[in-house]
Amino acid sequence: MGNIEKDINSTFENNRVKAMLNILYTANWITRTQNEFFKPFNISPQQYNILRILNGAEQPLKVQTIKQRMIERSPNATRLMDKLCAKNYIERLASVEDRRVVKISITEKGKALLTSIPNDFNNKLMMNLDEEEAKQLSFLLDKMR
Repeated sequence: MGNIEKDINSTFENNRVKAMLNILYTANWITRTQNEFFKPFNISPQQYNILRILNGAEQPLKVQTIKQRMIERSPNATRLMDKLCAKNYIERLASVEDRRVVKISITEKGKALLTSIPNDFNNKLMMNLDEEEAKQLSFLLDKMR
């Protein structure tokens, strides 16, 4: 089990400061772990999130809708979608009613990629917590926000 004081060789003025730095440190650890996990699939966690949103929607979505549903609201979501489009995982669909509106749809290749990615990686990240601890952590993070 990790210990932030040992991991960064530091002490803290109080538990609130320790908790805040621990959240940031842990968020960075999660990001690094996810980046390594997705590397063999040649996508980023944010791109995976976009594919999951589109797959779950079961219909083409506006870019703005995708941005609103993303876990990590990225200002470069359009660039992320450009990369997914170049790999033929998604496609842009022009609206018949309004040429200014573009909707995004996941392709069969994008669906196949999602199917090939094990979906238990989040469980592995959280394996040191039981269900009650995970519930408590989620409650505390919601309370903080």
